[in-house]
Amino acid sequence: MSKPILLLVDGSSFLYRAFHALPDLRGPEGQPTGAVHGFVAMMKKLREDIGAEHAVCVFDAKGPTFRDEWYPEYKAHRPPMPDDLRLQIAPIHEVVKLLGWPLLEVPGIEADDAIGTLARIGAESGHQVVVATGDKDLAQLVNADVSLINTMAKPPERLDVPGVLEKFGVPPDRIIDYLTLMGDTVDNVPGVEKVGPKTAAKWIAEYGSLDGVIASSDKIKGVAGENLRKALDWLPMGRRLVTVKLDCDLAGHVPQWPTLEALALQAPDKPGLLDFFTRYGFRTLKRELEAELGGGAAEKPAPAARPAAGTTGDLFADVEPPAEAAQVERRYDTVLDWAGFDAWLARIQAAPLVALDTETDSLDPMAARIVGLSFADKPGEACYIPLRHSGPDAPEQLPMDEVLARLKPWLEDGSRPKLGQNVKYDLHVFANHGIAVQGYAHDTMLESYVLEAHKTHGLGALAERHLGRLGLSYEDLCGKGVHQIPFAQVDVAKASEYSSEDSEMCLHVHELLEPRLQADAGLDFVYRQIEMPVSLLLARIERNGVLIDAARLQAQSHELAQRLVALEQQAYEIAGQPFNMGSPKQIGEILFNKLGLPVVKKTATGAPSTDEEVLDKLAADYPLPAKILEYRGLAKLKSTYTDKLPQMVNATTGRVHTSYSQAVAVTGRLSSNDPNLQNIPVRTAEGRRVREAFVAPPGHVIVSADYSQIELRIMAHISEDPGLLKAFQDGLDVHRATASEVFGVAVDEVTSEQRRYAKTINFGLIYGMGAFGLAQSLGIEQKAAKDYIDRYFTRFAGVKTYMDVTRQSAKDLGYVKTYFGRRIYLPEINGGNGPRKAGAERQAINAPMQGTAADLIKLAMIAVQKALDEAGKRSRIVMQVHDELVFEVPEAELDWIRTEVPRLMAGVAALKVPLLAEVGVGANWDEAH
Repeated sequence: MSKPILLLVDGSSFLYRAFHALPDLRGPEGQPTGAVHGFVAMMKKLREDIGAEHAVCVFDAKGPTFRDEWYPEYKAHRPPMPDDLRLQIAPIHEVVKLLGWPLLEVPGIEADDAIGTLARIGAESGHQVVVATGDKDLAQLVNADVSLINTMAKPPERLDVPGVLEKFGVPPDRIIDYLTLMGDTVDNVPGVEKVGPKTAAKWIAEYGSLDGVIASSDKIKGVAGENLRKALDWLPMGRRLVTVKLDCDLAGHVPQWPTLEALALQAPDKPGLLDFFTRYGFRTLKRELEAELGGGAAEKPAPAARPAAGTTGDLFADVEPPAEAAQVERRYDTVLDWAGFDAWLARIQAAPLVALDTETDSLDPMAARIVGLSFADKPGEACYIPLRHSGPDAPEQLPMDEVLARLKPWLEDGSRPKLGQNVKYDLHVFANHGIAVQGYAHDTMLESYVLEAHKTHGLGALAERHLGRLGLSYEDLCGKGVHQIPFAQVDVAKASEYSSEDSEMCLHVHELLEPRLQADAGLDFVYRQIEMPVSLLLARIERNGVLIDAARLQAQSHELAQRLVALEQQAYEIAGQPFNMGSPKQIGEILFNKLGLPVVKKTATGAPSTDEEVLDKLAADYPLPAKILEYRGLAKLKSTYTDKLPQMVNATTGRVHTSYSQAVAVTGRLSSNDPNLQNIPVRTAEGRRVREAFVAPPGHVIVSADYSQIELRIMAHISEDPGLLKAFQDGLDVHRATASEVFGVAVDEVTSEQRRYAKTINFGLIYGMGAFGLAQSLGIEQKAAKDYIDRYFTRFAGVKTYMDVTRQSAKDLGYVKTYFGRRIYLPEINGGNGPRKAGAERQAINAPMQGTAADLIKLAMIAVQKALDEAGKRSRIVMQVHDELVFEVPEAELDWIRTEVPRLMAGVAALKVPLLAEVGVGANWDEAH
């Protein structure tokens, strides 16, 4: 007689997978529902496939667990849950119960520990236990009575005792040892440095267990042995952290504990489900349930094309995503001879649009060299040309130089439309080989960014979200971590499948996304006239780089080091003892336990917070928090800039080359990375000194051009407030004009204090600041702040109308728009809790202005570069920082730049108020700013 089945679902493990596998689905109120759709489909399919008598869906509870007490840094680096997913937790819990599943959350322990305890009890009570999870840590539970199933894997994966051994190289009873040696970067649990899966499995096989490895640590040679010996003191704690508890007391959480009577699967609550499906817009499931409750057959629409068997499309068969492209039959060629090359060259020369992709030996765009190329001229059909694959099994390949020489005329022909995913990177790669690619017409990353900036834009995510296709990942070919091999060592057949798939999947995604852009004139303008041209221009700016004075930065580092030592000593004297200035835990003990300072707020684990906001508040009344803040600011400046920038000078160009991320900020702003040039402090003397190190070469000057009060001007334009419009149209000091209205005095009688108040009000209202925030900013009573705001809105009624209308529009649509039509989605405007909803409302007011400012500076970049090229000037844009463009200008061209750049920047849009760009000149960035 077969044993009854106990099915344990790791709800926390599947939350993220469901969230990322589905498109950006929205309910009737604009609330995100993609993860809810995925979860419903998963739970229905598990119930059908497993046939369990008892089951439970287990989630992590909020708050700290016993592991946080053991190790305060546990999971400290884990990023916060995406807002769109967090909003779906409550409905997921609700629908799980409505579907008849028991649900379990136990404060103080993790879902894994509840699952481990239930698995033990289930096996002891005669059940065959099946754990549905994607978490490798739970492999330690597997035995003759417990197995794992991962329905999200491709193909679905079931692990019994032999399966664990085959997958991990160790049996289930050694998984804890295996995990301890490797550590877990996701949970911030250190292991032995540079020890990955293969080394961990090898050591355990050789020495029998973790204890055997520890006992034999002096026998293990090389760097690995040294790292193991360094970690010996830590390993017992590491083992403790990765061990799933099997003896948790679930009394009070599982009725009739320790029996499993309460975990019997129940019949679905069909009336409750009908109400749920109505509220969250599950149209197909609602129709089917209505027909079932009414005794009739549901009328189903014609089925859309679905993903191939074995993909997540099977799991989400009941989900209603947007229309999907039909699946395609794949035909990939590996080009190893000139006949094959000539055939594909003729194809791409004749094609109306070609997707191309580079495989390289580096992620550094300035250093990456080509390993192979792929091309696709229609979905499903592509080729890969391997050029630098090595290894004993690598076939003979066509000579790279000759291949690139024969492709160069087509690549540099601007009349031949091309497509890519993140084309800026490929532009750099080809430039490293002396090829200036022209004709890039589309970029799927940017298409996705313009359509849904709040989602992820990697090609794999796009293909899964929009096509239901699951492609190969880089890790599938090259592995992970220290065991990752270079792409040049990948088997050519596998490399060909991977790269060909990237190109043709890129083309496939484009065919789906482009019509969606064309259907909205605003989004189409943002994509074609802003984002695509800016992408090509950013590649030029990044290659230009900026010259820095490394010696000056090194001198600043030395001075900062001396100041940090002095600040440490001053802090020790105030505290009455030395402590680690970089340790939040020790700072908290000094501030709150020893000195008795008031606790402003607490962390998620319940400990008093020592973040910057807390220290800033305490610094107003206490000296030590002020010293710690000053120390943190200088230490960050030193480590991030004065120490690091000289090391980032490119050996070939002698310059620093930042990378601008275009598809990150939902407002359209660019972000700068490696190094981040946008976060150098401008309000501190030390930050300005760092800017002094950004210099012009001999015979040149640095020119800075930025928009004046750009967001206030945009506010005047979109609110159409007569008072603001007149102030800007008459060229008045807008803060002085505001003060005149608010305080009821003549413009020439406004005091400096009144102007300061007006400036704070002007900028505060742009960011949705209320009376409480204004009172804090000005250091006045909240009632007085409210009076100022009321007076402001009385005098500038158009601003108040704009805010009210915008808030309501954001609630109705779920997004706001910039002047040019960019959409900025606000998922919490309807679904968030009180504080988060209020934050979304403030963002609704500010986002159109911040987004329009981002669009304007991008249009300015395009216009200025076009004029520079047409005039044959040698001046170059070397940086873009928020609303500012920074140029390196030959002295002979300075007059032209001073005249033309402000004119061009002011002319990129016809607002109801004039745009004003101001120019500064100097030998370095600080002087010019």
